[in-house]
Amino acid sequence: MIRFVALGAVSLLAFVAPALANDPTGVWQTEGGRAQVRVAPCGGAICGTIIGLKEPNDPATGQPKTDKNNADQSKRARPMIGVQIVMGMKPNGGNKWSGQVYNAEDGKTYAGHLTLEDQKRIKLEGCALGGMMCKASYWTR
Repeated sequence: MIRFVALGAVSLLAFVAPALANDPTGVWQTEGGRAQVRVAPCGGAICGTIIGLKEPNDPATGQPKTDKNNADQSKRARPMIGVQIVMGMKPNGGNKWSGQVYNAEDGKTYAGHLTLEDQKRIKLEGCALGGMMCKASYWTR
């Protein structure tokens, strides 16, 4: 009986382990440690939202940092904590997802790719000019 239970547990792990290996959900620290981003399911995709900042307040005002560079003027007063910066990423083979990336530094949204390099590191790319120019950032768990 114990052998059957152990065999069943091993068989179950064989199915679960590959699914976990391809899972970028969780909390990630951006390159340079400036922000923490929660990557989680959103609809039929995955998205990433800022949940913490190394420096949450604007040194000039002492107030919480806002999305002051957003191309949409109506969003410039919203707090940075809570801003979605990885949007609508859908599987695009193996350990890669494709969707959009918001860059708060210039206030623009780009075509983007998220690649799970291993369980402790992802590469996030934002691309312009139809993918001809991409900039990568590496995040850690």
